[in-house]
Amino acid sequence: MKNDGLLYQISLTLVSGIGNVLAKKLINFCGSAEAVFLEKERYLLKIPGIGQAIVQAIKEYRCFDRAEEEIAFIERHRIQPLSYLDEAYPQRLKECYDAPILLYYTGNVNMNCDKILSVVGTRTPTEYGKEVCEKIVSELTGVLIVSGLAYGVDSCAHRAALKSNLQTIAVLAHGLDRIYPAQNKRLAKEIIVNGGLLTEFMSRVIPDRENFPQRNRIVAGMADATLVIETPSRGGSLITASLANSYNRDVFAIPGKITDPKSSGCNWLIRSNRAALVENASQIKEMMGWDSESKKIGVVQKKLFPVLTPDEEIIYKILEENGESSIDFIVRNANLTTSKISAALLNMEFENIIKALPGRMYILA
Repeated sequence: MKNDGLLYQISLTLVSGIGNVLAKKLINFCGSAEAVFLEKERYLLKIPGIGQAIVQAIKEYRCFDRAEEEIAFIERHRIQPLSYLDEAYPQRLKECYDAPILLYYTGNVNMNCDKILSVVGTRTPTEYGKEVCEKIVSELTGVLIVSGLAYGVDSCAHRAALKSNLQTIAVLAHGLDRIYPAQNKRLAKEIIVNGGLLTEFMSRVIPDRENFPQRNRIVAGMADATLVIETPSRGGSLITASLANSYNRDVFAIPGKITDPKSSGCNWLIRSNRAALVENASQIKEMMGWDSESKKIGVVQKKLFPVLTPDEEIIYKILEENGESSIDFIVRNANLTTSKISAALLNMEFENIIKALPGRMYILA
């Protein structure tokens, strides 16, 4: 059968009771999505976290025709399916425990470029919010801008990126057979030319309310940092900021008047230390280390340090070979859990072995 691998990947996302976390666990144990469906029941039951109900759902699954329909849609519209095992899959997103096992993409942008910023905010920004959004985005040279194609700040961020010849990605809460809101169809077409549209949802999936928080985790997870521009005390932007915090990503917020309800969410993020206050693009670039080309770190010779633990030795070698590095870069190259790396970095900082820099960057002391 043509596209067997993709057929089973799509089918696995359709099995009742299996989310992205369990799907990845099944694939890791069985070797592939196809092997999950072919594996014997008694072996599936040996996988931690997989019970009888999940195994029964896999064995009784009969909707392969729906997956075949989706493959036909993908081929007809030249959509690129991205498995979480593919090199082109957003690697920052892959680091998130609940990252989708499969994405659908159309466009022409590298989603693993050096600098990625998500920009989110209210659907009804003030003129001040629009002005700040346009100015900051226009000054972020070489940065890929990610947002959600919604009204307001999202649309403003996409348009500002395109106007400044920056690439931009719109993450959708529905399938690629439609655009929501419909008024942004022209904008979506422009984005495809200098960026892309990305979603985890199949065709025929409509923009239901529960899809937007799912969309927001992709917006937060595929970027180095998230910028919040005007948001009330409740809403999707605060969900995105919270997700970015949980993924150990930087969050920035634009301050506003204490009497303005559309800035209450940003002010709360800043007040509660969930976001750093920023006023311009230069501050974002400085905190993220995106303007560090002129401050290259030379080779640091090893000093007489206290005996390093095995985890600290790995981190030390990474910093010695690569110089100034982000915590995300260290996580990707150390093959250790984020919690272990955070603990080791903290101890090394106390011992004056390393220095912490703005933007969660580290160098040898």
